[in-house]
Amino acid sequence: MSAPTRPFVLGLTGSIGMGKSATAAMFAARGVPVHDADAAVHRLYGPGGAAAAAIGAAFPGTLTPDGSVDRGALRDAVLDRPERLTALERIVHPLVGQVAQEFLARHAGAALVVLDIPLLYETGGERRCDAVLVVTAPPEVQRARVLARPGMTDAALAAIRAKQMPDAEKRARADFVIDTSQGFAAAEAEVDRLIAAVGSGTRVRPS
Repeated sequence: MSAPTRPFVLGLTGSIGMGKSATAAMFAARGVPVHDADAAVHRLYGPGGAAAAAIGAAFPGTLTPDGSVDRGALRDAVLDRPERLTALERIVHPLVGQVAQEFLARHAGAALVVLDIPLLYETGGERRCDAVLVVTAPPEVQRARVLARPGMTDAALAAIRAKQMPDAEKRARADFVIDTSQGFAAAEAEVDRLIAAVGSGTRVRPS
């Protein structure tokens, strides 16, 4: 009897404005199952979401009339209060991890799956992965992309960067790096190369 197989788990991460979502879409377009951690959080925070009631109980005044989390109110409730942020993380992180495990179970027969996690290194998510792909771009490209978004400012970008591991450190720790500033076609070619490497049985992380 052959030994049970499991998917090669690729963690996908990158700082804001680096092209992570576009890269995740490239994997999905090629039939690779992709778990979107941000989308999972949105569902957990939505009406009837597994996190909403617990957050409302821990942080009164943070739920909307339909029972979903008011993200602005929640942000204000934990702002500059590390102990409250820790309490929030204790509610949310186990639920996010459970959703990821359910995703992996659903796709146990796939050759490759992608865990798209913005704060992968910051939350220790790389421990669940066989390898990590970091998407990157030069600072000036990142800034231009982010400031093109509605409501974004240099101050907001600086605040977000302060919460994220520096791009250089992510790249140093990564197994794969894709520079999305080289163009769509170049990024797609790198995604194809990575998928082919996994399909051939290549394992990039040392044992």
